[in-house]
Amino acid sequence: MSEKIKIILAEDELALAQIIKESLETRNFHVTHCKDGEEASVEFLKNKPDILVLDVMMPKKDGFTLAKEIRKIDKKIPIIFLTAKSQTQDVVDGFNFGGNDYLKKPFSMEELIVRIHALLGRISIENKEENLSIGSYTFNLTKQILSHSETVISLTHREASLLHLLIENRNEILDRSLVLKKIWGDDDFFNGRSMDVFITKLRKKLSLDPNIQIINIRNQGYKLID
Repeated sequence: MSEKIKIILAEDELALAQIIKESLETRNFHVTHCKDGEEASVEFLKNKPDILVLDVMMPKKDGFTLAKEIRKIDKKIPIIFLTAKSQTQDVVDGFNFGGNDYLKKPFSMEELIVRIHALLGRISIENKEENLSIGSYTFNLTKQILSHSETVISLTHREASLLHLLIENRNEILDRSLVLKKIWGDDDFFNGRSMDVFITKLRKKLSLDPNIQIINIRNQGYKLID
């Protein structure tokens, strides 16, 4: 049996938390439930998990504040926000505070599990190549790093997957819906906003080479030019 994925679930709705915990544990996850942000913060420092699933609105310390604090300690651990909020700015705020994904309530357990696996890189990426060139950068998909001269930049699994698709389709329009379905699992509005945030992050990480551009093609998708 494979090693269990360790999850910290911070959720103050106890009935919902119990359902999530029991459902995940029947699928070979190890779940530690915390009823508020402060408890989750202590648990994170004591027993580092593989991934964090954080409700946004919690007593004592909200999910955004907790994520911001955790990002000062750990830049790479995946964080999924759970929320009843649905405003565009809330989605953007979630990613700005360090979240990797955003799941609106109510949601299915299958959707949560798919997103957990995707963020942890447990879903295989086809046709992997060890090193790819992009402008004056070298991109290692397996290690999820970008190298530029003496600078090494770490990428999240989703950033690496998105960049890989852009490189595979360089100088051509990469269809927005295709990317969303392949990496996010659905091309709905909120996942679209998530992808826009990740594109912005990639532009910043590729900014050491001014010849590299990721162009937004309105109503179609993105084009990588190097």
